[in-house]
Amino acid sequence: MVDLSVSLGRLRLHNPILVASGTFGYAKEMAPLVDFAKLGGVIPKTVTAAPRAGNRPPRTVETASGMLNAIGLDNDGLEHFLAHHLPYLRTLPTAVIGNIAGKTEDEFVQMAARVHAAGHGLAGLELNLSCPNVSGGLDFATDPDVTRRIVRRCRDVCPDLPLVAKLTPNVTDIQRIAAAAADGGADAVSAVNTFVGMAVDWRRRRPVLGNVTGGLSGPAIKPLALRAVWRIAQLRAVPVIGVGGIGTLDDVMDFLVAGASAVQIGTANFYDPTASVRIAAALPGAVAALGADRVAAVVGTLTIPS
Repeated sequence: MVDLSVSLGRLRLHNPILVASGTFGYAKEMAPLVDFAKLGGVIPKTVTAAPRAGNRPPRTVETASGMLNAIGLDNDGLEHFLAHHLPYLRTLPTAVIGNIAGKTEDEFVQMAARVHAAGHGLAGLELNLSCPNVSGGLDFATDPDVTRRIVRRCRDVCPDLPLVAKLTPNVTDIQRIAAAAADGGADAVSAVNTFVGMAVDWRRRRPVLGNVTGGLSGPAIKPLALRAVWRIAQLRAVPVIGVGGIGTLDDVMDFLVAGASAVQIGTANFYDPTASVRIAAALPGAVAALGADRVAAVVGTLTIPS
């Protein structure tokens, strides 16, 4: 029997397969297709303090081996989430990790405090410090001092709630940002959010997306995300949740041996909503194939030739 349970600071998961925020709705949409008990956890769509209409369309476009999105955090706001989505999420037979985004540092802290007070049933809280499709949203996770300060202030108002800092890849040194999140008290970091990109219609000489730029996700970014995870894992300062281009069992195993303690499946949910549960079911065999009896034993075991 292979032990699939993982620990990321105070966050305990019965397996390392999570579904990424923004790709799984608020879970109810996936109920006819997914056995939630087979997942390590669900991260529902990002919520903001006030309702947001999001960016003007078009908001998504398919690219070579990936997808650009510029949704712009379309949601009904934190109070609606707590009143209408959280009661259902509490019933799920798996860990539920909330996800919030603030317009300012103070708003992050206020939202975190509100979640801590009203969010009974959440296993943790992911701080979306890195959405590339909202003005100012990317700035938080490009500055280590700001990252450290937001995480620390959210930790102060959420003393017993596991915190995950979601990091942007659009920086020159992601290790510095991850170290700052760890210094601030993050239980784990998610690496990485989407890469800023764009698509154009050259015949019309116009950008395809209404927002002009968007976040690139999908298989195209996997090698870049994998490198980011490996670099953060080398710090040995904070557990890493790998995100970016994960859609198969091989992808998951690549991230685990590179240093991820868990993974989030994102874009794959759009074209194969059952991918996460099938991968989770196949994971014990892959771990056993490496001669291990627990998934934690294969994390960070990548060997670099001298």
